[in-house]
Amino acid sequence: MAITSANQLELLQTAEAVAREKMIDPELVVEAMEESLSRAAKSRYGSEMDIRVSIDRKTGRATFTRVRTVVEDDAVENYQAEMTVEQAKQYMDDPKVGDTFVEEVPPVEMGRIAAQSAKQVILQKVREAERDRQYEEFKDRIGTIINGQVKREEYGNVIVDVGRGEAILRRNEKIGREAYRPNDRIRCYIKDVRREQRGPQIFLSRTDPQFMAELFKMEVPEIYDGIIEIKAVARDPGSRAKIAVISYDGSIDPVGACVGMRGSRVQAVVNELQGEKIDIIPWNEDQPTFLVNALQPAEVTKVVLDEEAERIEVVVPEEQLSLAIGRRGQNVRLASQLTGLDIDIMTEAQDSERRQKEFEERTGLFMENLDLDEFFAQLLVSEGFTNLEEVAYVDLDELLVIDGVDEDTASELQARARDVIEAQAKAALEKARELGAEDSLIEFEGLTPQMVEALAEDDVKSLEDFATCADWELAGGWTTVNGERVKDEGVLEKFDVSLEEAQNMVMTARIMLGWVDPEELGPETGEDAADDEEIEA
Repeated sequence: MAITSANQLELLQTAEAVAREKMIDPELVVEAMEESLSRAAKSRYGSEMDIRVSIDRKTGRATFTRVRTVVEDDAVENYQAEMTVEQAKQYMDDPKVGDTFVEEVPPVEMGRIAAQSAKQVILQKVREAERDRQYEEFKDRIGTIINGQVKREEYGNVIVDVGRGEAILRRNEKIGREAYRPNDRIRCYIKDVRREQRGPQIFLSRTDPQFMAELFKMEVPEIYDGIIEIKAVARDPGSRAKIAVISYDGSIDPVGACVGMRGSRVQAVVNELQGEKIDIIPWNEDQPTFLVNALQPAEVTKVVLDEEAERIEVVVPEEQLSLAIGRRGQNVRLASQLTGLDIDIMTEAQDSERRQKEFEERTGLFMENLDLDEFFAQLLVSEGFTNLEEVAYVDLDELLVIDGVDEDTASELQARARDVIEAQAKAALEKARELGAEDSLIEFEGLTPQMVEALAEDDVKSLEDFATCADWELAGGWTTVNGERVKDEGVLEKFDVSLEEAQNMVMTARIMLGWVDPEELGPETGEDAADDEEIEA
């Protein structure tokens, strides 16, 4: 094939036709043609030559030029594409390093192999341009809903035609036992768009919680307008879901707006989700109150929140237990996902039994260590005393409020408690030394003898050992394993050492050892580090 006037205009017509079919810029197709012709010319004139082709955008005429660059005398590597300043003087006036000499060369006759090679170059460039266009179009649509048409099914995965490309709905992203046939209309959530070697991949989902949130946004104008906000969503796809909403307009009920007149709005979402039951819950900043709402329709008697462990205990009447837990634990699982808390549910009888056990343990502690009768020990526990330290170091007036306790009795109680604490500390110190605890650790401020003993039993016997500990190793923490939170026991957790206290002690030890320069620490470094450790834990 020769590039002659007979087919010059045909180049532009072909470029426009391909660009229109692939919905890409015609300029990209023309550039691909220029590159393909350039390669064909190099195979004719020699691959070492810098042959460039320019196609006139109006006439379609292809101009072939040879380009040579002026370089230093000792820098010539390719004599076909480079020349020295002296050589350049034959063709140019006053040449300088970096100048280029361009001369037109005759157009090439393209044989069958060259034509096939040119075709492959054009197809490759067009394919790349098409992929770039598809990626740019869909990457900004992540997190939105798209309508498509089912093309085929491969190994349980559904290939969906989304207009200017194909997307994939994986088997695990379908609701329940959904089945689709070719040409079925389908509505999905764009979960991710990635650049991959075989082209951009668009991943769809119908099980993602945000799919339901986007459906509500389409059905409820108040959500779209920002008057109502969806704060959290939890789903058991195809079965049940919970969605927490809040209204920023006091005159609009967020739950009622989402339900709609005679349930029309929520029913539209339910129909799209294959009959998935949806609980719409008012969101509340107070976590216990929000949890009570999230456990609907079960009634809650009492809530106890442990913010540090991100756990919450819920007490329900006996007859409400199965309702609160739900079928196969569904209700409490969704409530846990919605609130971000681990939830322990117990009946009133179980709660009473647990509190009774704690009461008996504390009563026994005071009877054994303070040489008290059962009645007197029970009085202390009833007044809120939980350990010997509280009795020993509390203001005397707080003991005097107990019936039958005068000043002499209160003083005697505190003296006994202090004697026991000192004896326990002495025994712990002796045991710690036997285990090999060094004076640097024993004398470290903030550690009691019992703490030093616990550390020595865990093979932390020196200040250096202590300084290498992470705060969660001392105070305990939580680790997520396979989607479930697992408790990490801390060496000093039984002494009620918080993560922040543990981090401060470890940082102090590192400063004392010269591992950390205190001047390099900002005023908030300790606090930030504690937060980081907690997140890591």
